Amino acid sequence: MSVENDIRNLSQIPIFGVLEDDARRLIAFSAETRILRAGDILFRRGDKSDCGYVLTSGVIALDSRDDGAAGILLSTPFTLIGELALVSETERPVTAMARQPSTVLKIPRTLFYRVLRDYPVSARNMRAMMGMRLEILIRELDTLAKGWDIGEAPPQ
Repeated sequence: MSVENDIRNLSQIPIFGVLEDDARRLIAFSAETRILRAGDILFRRGDKSDCGYVLTSGVIALDSRDDGAAGILLSTPFTLIGELALVSETERPVTAMARQPSTVLKIPRTLFYRVLRDYPVSARNMRAMMGMRLEILIRELDTLAKGWDIGEAPPQ
């Protein structure tokens, strides 16, 4: 796949869509392309995360059971896997396995931070988008919490 295609495909993903074209270009040029065979493990539940992956072809199954089952969620092309890992060190909550031959772009957190540092307009756009997403989450949590009594544990 060409770098121009990678840039266009990155723009379809919300977190990258708010970036300037040159910022996406830097990601596309600097990201590592990984080719997976069916059955290859991209990462395992519990692994430390230092990057996100953009699926550019194939299908990746995400499963929290880590037992080789069919997978709870299937990611299809132009999906970002591990978005939180771009901004914060976390543990992978699921195992990601290729269900068919697949290709991903590996985007290290250091690259993502470099883009935000070198492209301040992109950083401002990212901050605004993340702020809106956080506000929506807080409103949803407030709605859920209205039904809870003080001191009561949230419903299971």
